[in-house]
Amino acid sequence: MVDVLARVTDRVDVAERVDAPSIAPGACAIDLAHLARMTFGERSLEREVLALFDRQADMLLPRIRQGAPAMAAASAHTLKGSAVGIGAFKVARAVEEVEQAQGLEIRDAQIAAAVDTLAAVLEEAKAEIARLLQAA
Repeated sequence: MVDVLARVTDRVDVAERVDAPSIAPGACAIDLAHLARMTFGERSLEREVLALFDRQADMLLPRIRQGAPAMAAASAHTLKGSAVGIGAFKVARAVEEVEQAQGLEIRDAQIAAAVDTLAAVLEEAKAEIARLLQAA
């Protein structure tokens, strides 16, 4: 599992240097072309990375929502990197909004609203992942 994550993380480093697609309102939850590039077109690797992201999201969202500021920030950063890795650009953008709200130390209600938006787009991505894994 660590080897798989290391391979994808290496690809994320490359992806962060390349312009990511714009996040249009009607954009898919998972950019399948990006995912294929990141996993070298290996379908089994795509499935494994999607399943890992799904489990990771379940662990990280509560930490972002309820964790101490340092843990919430670290968890958000981890989730953003993973989201970029699989092509979940809406999730990555929502995490950026959470990070910005946390960084500005604005009111708790505004941070909570940003986290609620993140939770909604994360559920959208998880539903797409479930559909993709079921179809595989």
